[in-house]
Amino acid sequence: MVYHWLNRLQQRLWPSPCSLCLAPDPSGRGLCPGCLADLPRLDPCCPHCALPLATAGQVCGHCQRRPPRFDAAVALFRYAPPVDVLIQGLKFGQALHFAPLFAELLAARLAGQRPPDCILPVPLHPRRQRERGFNQAVEIARPLARRLGSRLELESCVRRRATAPQTGLSAAARRRNLRDAFVLARPLAGRSVAILDDVMTTGGTLDAIADVLRRGGVEHIEAWVCARTVPHA
Repeated sequence: MVYHWLNRLQQRLWPSPCSLCLAPDPSGRGLCPGCLADLPRLDPCCPHCALPLATAGQVCGHCQRRPPRFDAAVALFRYAPPVDVLIQGLKFGQALHFAPLFAELLAARLAGQRPPDCILPVPLHPRRQRERGFNQAVEIARPLARRLGSRLELESCVRRRATAPQTGLSAAARRRNLRDAFVLARPLAGRSVAILDDVMTTGGTLDAIADVLRRGGVEHIEAWVCARTVPHA
């Protein structure tokens, strides 16, 4: 308790700088209010895959032809500057202070929505996790689960195969790369699950996990991400 009080006092007297513009950030969240307001938000978008659309509530053509295995998708931002810098800092630069910020923003975006029974962060292969030292999806999911009152699920779904990096692969190659990569190690208690990841590109990883969950009896599945890659026109 004393530590938290002293930390708040220090932040008020000597605020840390904003990670983008270096202006004082009294909030201590890592971004000043101005930079936070300028982030490229993703709205309106397809409710199934979060691709941007001209009109809210519409379903994109791809999802009409081939809907994903999850029921809905929520994405905060376009994966574009400076959001890509923040996520890469969290993922590869150990800027873990961005995880609670993304959790806070996701919680605000989901306000008024019935929380799922559990939140399942996309698992890393054990070898990848040992190399990185942490799973960025878990770091975001942990404070988000506390905020929403959902259970954090870390053990039911495991990544049993170390897949090749998805970067540069076509959608079909991504699906082949992820085939049989995930498995349910034990039954998942709960009828509704939100799969959480930092970035959605084609949605292949989220779709592969949703397929495993669906075959395991989960009724409602959503995909929640901090950012969505948007194809160039």
